[in-house]
Amino acid sequence: MVAGKAVPAHAGIIMDGNGRWAKARGLPRTEGHREGLRVAKRIIRAAEDLGIRYLSLYTFSTENWKRAAEEVSFLMSLITRHLRSEFDFYRDNHIRIVHSGDAAGLPEDVREAIRSVMADTSGYDGITVNLAINYGGRDEIVRAARKLLRGGAVDVSEDGFRAFLDAPDLPDPDLVIRTGGDMRLSNFLLWESAYAELYYSEKLWPDWSEGDLIKAVDSYSCRERRYGGTP
Repeated sequence: MVAGKAVPAHAGIIMDGNGRWAKARGLPRTEGHREGLRVAKRIIRAAEDLGIRYLSLYTFSTENWKRAAEEVSFLMSLITRHLRSEFDFYRDNHIRIVHSGDAAGLPEDVREAIRSVMADTSGYDGITVNLAINYGGRDEIVRAARKLLRGGAVDVSEDGFRAFLDAPDLPDPDLVIRTGGDMRLSNFLLWESAYAELYYSEKLWPDWSEGDLIKAVDSYSCRERRYGGTP
């Protein structure tokens, strides 16, 4: 934990720039995704060391299906292989894995890998990592509304609606980080990020290090969060 500084309980990261990182090096986009995965593991460990309890990673969006079929197929395979092969990493670091996104829209092998890792890590008490796979903020809200309608709801509170979101037991993110230089949320945790602090980094995701996460947390710790109130 950063001594004497406020640390977000929950941070979300839009991990942008894998393709551009690879292109700048004359490599196929797939190599950028592989390197991005290696970085994600380092950042997970760094987040836990800082005292962050929940980390949401924007892994594959509902819009990413528009990419070339070869790249989508590679990403699905990479996600599945990672979830199946990294149990020792989760166990050794007591990492609990949860999922946000439309699981029904994923290939069966990806769904099974997600179900398996969630079950295997459900009792761990370290950092909780929320993998946003086939995730879109608007899609999440629409799916939650459909669940409410199927249940016959005629009136609902914010707390009542929240219960139908993908990961209702996670607190709202205090900090949302985007790498790669763009300054937008890109449909990430739209409901949950209503009062999140935003941090944008010019660095491409595969270039990120533990020091970059510390800079983001330092920036967060200097901000005054008023939630619409006065100082």
